[in-house]
Amino acid sequence: MTSLISTSFTLIPNLKYRRSNRRPSQTQLCSNVDTESQHLSTLGYFKELPLEIFYMILEYLSVKDISMLSMVSKTISNHLVNYISTPSGSRRFLLQDFHSLQMPDKRQGPSLPHHYKSLGLLFKRCTLLLPTKERLKYIHKILSEVSCFKLGGCSAPLQCLGLPCYGVFLQTLTAGWDELECHRVYNFLCELTSLPRKVQAVVSGKPGSSRKLELRVRLFCRSVLLDHWANRSDSAFWLTRLLKPWPIVNQARLLYIIFGPVSSLDGQVVWPKMTEGAADETSLKGLADAIKLLYDTEAKEWTADDVISLVDELSVVPREWLLENNARLLILSGNSICFTFMASKAVNGRAIELARLVVFLALVCEKDLYCMDWAVQMMQKVCKVFSNAVERNSFLQNVENAFARVIMDMLQSVMSGDVMRRTAAF
Repeated sequence: MTSLISTSFTLIPNLKYRRSNRRPSQTQLCSNVDTESQHLSTLGYFKELPLEIFYMILEYLSVKDISMLSMVSKTISNHLVNYISTPSGSRRFLLQDFHSLQMPDKRQGPSLPHHYKSLGLLFKRCTLLLPTKERLKYIHKILSEVSCFKLGGCSAPLQCLGLPCYGVFLQTLTAGWDELECHRVYNFLCELTSLPRKVQAVVSGKPGSSRKLELRVRLFCRSVLLDHWANRSDSAFWLTRLLKPWPIVNQARLLYIIFGPVSSLDGQVVWPKMTEGAADETSLKGLADAIKLLYDTEAKEWTADDVISLVDELSVVPREWLLENNARLLILSGNSICFTFMASKAVNGRAIELARLVVFLALVCEKDLYCMDWAVQMMQKVCKVFSNAVERNSFLQNVENAFARVIMDMLQSVMSGDVMRRTAAF
């Protein structure tokens, strides 16, 4: 009996030992757990749902929430990319009520520009891992359904929010991209819209001969490429892309098309505005702001001489401007640009033109209620540019003669009852 008991006690450990051999190793257990947790971390509990149910859940999320969801994992991001491409996703995201200009009801959802800003963020996050070229191809494939996003795609562009929404989308998508990527975006847009060919048509032809095309080029450049940037350096980059490929004459013409005065009736560019009468500050502010943007030190590809040459060329588009309008543009462009422009004339021996300009700077200061001390100080600075006393005295004599002529013309105008036109035409 002792023998039986002893045998039973010796067999039990052996059985336990053999069972332990059949158990999975610790490495195998960790591997299985890691595989399951990795799969769980990419889709979470969504892995238990059919794809159709997942899409139905997305219908209850805002565009902003979906863009946040896209950052959870690559797998979910791919599912969202596929969802955007479905008919239901297109209807959900590509809202096209661009011609309803009524104020949006907050209970009905965000405004169209706000919607497309959120959509730009969604596309930015969903396509984050793709090369720039592939991102742009995918985005074009989705947005090509929207005719109002095209340069000539809308029959009523002035009453359409399509291009502004496209601009907000593009600004959100490319915010933070480096210059090389933005160059690719601009080249892609040019290829897509034939923008260079259309710009060439309007800057090479007779001003006003293609009014509808001028309007479409202006709206596309302003609404899509220029108007939505918060940083001046970004605005300068895109404006430079538009202007730099062209000779200085065409640059001035294009600048006028994009920022010059337009009709309040049909929105078309008013070419005779600067040559037939005095233009107010509103008509010149866009041009002045664009000039200041290019003169800014953040505009790396423009020198001071480039900008001054552009201003000089602009003053004869489409013909020579009235001096009052030229003077008002310089005042609106700021002290630095105004002085540099005048100093350039002094250095290049154009003292008579400079003297007449000084007179009209004083007249604009008087008419627009600017401080006359500013005009006096500007003239004093310009006098220091002349290399010797003979040139300086000759310039001052020209200023005196110019004032005398203006006074005589004004006297004749008072007698004839045509004061404003004669003064501006001098």
